[in-house]
Amino acid sequence: MEDANLAPVCGIYCGACEYLNERCRGCGHEKGKPFWTSQVKLDVCPLYDCCVNRKHLEHCGLCDELPCDTFSQFHDPSLSIEEARQSVIDRWNDLLHRKEVGTQRWLQEKAAGAI
Repeated sequence: MEDANLAPVCGIYCGACEYLNERCRGCGHEKGKPFWTSQVKLDVCPLYDCCVNRKHLEHCGLCDELPCDTFSQFHDPSLSIEEARQSVIDRWNDLLHRKEVGTQRWLQEKAAGAI
């Protein structure tokens, strides 16, 4: 069974992150407070805060408001405008697929490089 803590609310697969085990254990393990939140002066990831803390959902794909302004505007600041736009689309599609197949299968597919 894959570690569900590597399946954050935002649709990014933590298992493919270059910082995993170096600076972060995976967003689920960090409870919405991965290393980068302090770098951008946030107490908690706004997506995690909205999804888990306020709406009590497993991931944004289960929210009727997806894609909301928070989801659409929150991205890696090092990305260009076009890269950020594509990242939002990719995460949205991944979350819709995760909603359809379930988190464990989504994690297995991600770990295998299938999606």
